[in-house]
Amino acid sequence: MSEIRTLVPHRTSVVMASKLSVCFLALLFTSAHLAFCKLDPNYYSKTCPQLHHIVATGLKTALKSDPRIAASLLRLHYTDCFVNGCEASVLLDDAKGVKGEKNAVQNRNSLRGFEVIDHIKAKVEKACPSTVSCADILTLAAKESIVASGGPSWTVPLGRRDGKAASEKAANEQLPAPSESIVAIYNKYRLINYNGTGKADPNMNPKLRADLQAACPNAAADSKLYPLDPGTPYNFDLSYYNNLLSNGGVLESDLYLMSDRLLASWVVGYSKDRERFFKDYAEAMVRMGNVGVITAPNGQVRKHCRVVN
Repeated sequence: MSEIRTLVPHRTSVVMASKLSVCFLALLFTSAHLAFCKLDPNYYSKTCPQLHHIVATGLKTALKSDPRIAASLLRLHYTDCFVNGCEASVLLDDAKGVKGEKNAVQNRNSLRGFEVIDHIKAKVEKACPSTVSCADILTLAAKESIVASGGPSWTVPLGRRDGKAASEKAANEQLPAPSESIVAIYNKYRLINYNGTGKADPNMNPKLRADLQAACPNAAADSKLYPLDPGTPYNFDLSYYNNLLSNGGVLESDLYLMSDRLLASWVVGYSKDRERFFKDYAEAMVRMGNVGVITAPNGQVRKHCRVVN
């Protein structure tokens, strides 16, 4: 599954998945106090002790019908935290006179998993009314997605409150944006006209090139699915990094990781050390989950994640 390794339903998802790989590595070098907040893993131990079980069960149920949902929920969490912090603003639908983050260029027609969060939230509300925020549910769902895919587990600090607004403008400005070279990928740039040559990217692994050309024969097609990690698309493992070492990155932006000396050293290191990657990934997720959080008495606990109370 890599950081977000999934069969991608839309071109923007492809871009975001690769961009988030870089963002994950950036989190490793960021100070641990990204945001000062009073979060506590035991925040709901008395008010909603069944919370973790409800979230894990809801995630496992969703995976039975859609194995891609783990990666989608992880991306949803990333996307939420990158825009004004981890306060569940990405879950909000449009309101009167306001367009939410779902309309951002990087999100439109590609973010998914909202129904799963709705379902889990309904179960939580039934067990613990007006107690657990949507921001905490999304954070836990992302963690359970990693665990269910064979990745590491970690202790999630809790006590986030939900934001009361969302902004398409903020999402467009704050989410990793496609660079000019990434935009070219939209039209299968690497497959048919690399740098205007009329040929495929010569740096691409020959087997990968043949597989992609077979899967995407029409350069204008927008509905074809191809995994960013062809070997183990639903597993959280090291194959993404090993693919990069053999020029097997699906996106041209994947190759950028190998062109930077520092980032390339991390790719090599992770490809050989599962324990190190899992440890660093878990720590990065905790750090990201602390970004821009709202705590009581600010914010609110939404009863429905798509609308403010």
